[in-house]
Amino acid sequence: MSTAAETDHHSETLKALTSALGDTGYETVRFRDNFRIYVSSDKVFEALQVLKSICGFSQLSELGATDYLKYPGRTGPRFEVHYCLLNMNRRERVVVKTGVDDPEPTLPSAVQLWRGADWMEREVFDMYGIRFQGHPDLRRILMPDEFAAYPLRKDYPLRGRGERHNFPRLTRGES
Repeated sequence: MSTAAETDHHSETLKALTSALGDTGYETVRFRDNFRIYVSSDKVFEALQVLKSICGFSQLSELGATDYLKYPGRTGPRFEVHYCLLNMNRRERVVVKTGVDDPEPTLPSAVQLWRGADWMEREVFDMYGIRFQGHPDLRRILMPDEFAAYPLRKDYPLRGRGERHNFPRLTRGES
């Protein structure tokens, strides 16, 4: 249940987005207690910039992705990247979502807006193969550099592709 103050904050946020992106630059959805803003991938950086500099969303609390390959009834891009933002002064939260598709899923990096996006973008790159253009150090963070696949993609086999036999086995003392 949203309070009148939450509704006022969201309307202020939407006014700022509308003045920057226009009426058709985004869509909104309220799902349970989440206020979601869907933005096209070519306008996502501009939307994030407005949300931080004008609307006061000073904290990026989460950045992640979802692979919707063969998801029943879905007609959008294969991948969806979400940014969970927090305005600590007004205690307002929004989730910004954008879609990217194969063969080269790429989005602009948010590191220049929030330094904390650095590792989160690296994790999304490492697990899904989504590149963040302008990222200062986009390289694998969880998987070995030699790993050629993206394990959280839906087309990645559940039992792997046999990569484990390519890596040397370490004893407990060597690790």
